Amino acid sequence: MSRICELTGKKPITGHNVSHSNRKTKRWFRPNIQKKRFYIPEEDRWITLKISMSALRTIDKKGIYEYLKEVEKKTGKKYLQA
Repeated sequence: MSRICELTGKKPITGHNVSHSNRKTKRWFRPNIQKKRFYIPEEDRWITLKISMSALRTIDKKGIYEYLKEVEKKTGKKYLQA
């Protein structure tokens, strides 16, 4: 399973662990990606998305239909049926 949010595009980035003596070792910062099923009442269907928790909070705030319309306008990817 790739660790990329389907809606926001968040993906792992690299950085350093820094010890007390200031030695640096490579590490990954991974987004909190979860698989979630959503019901879209306007289309009367279910969709499954791999999304970050920040995207889930935005969906809770705006609603799935409005958020998907926003993402489609911004990215051009189709999530809703026309």
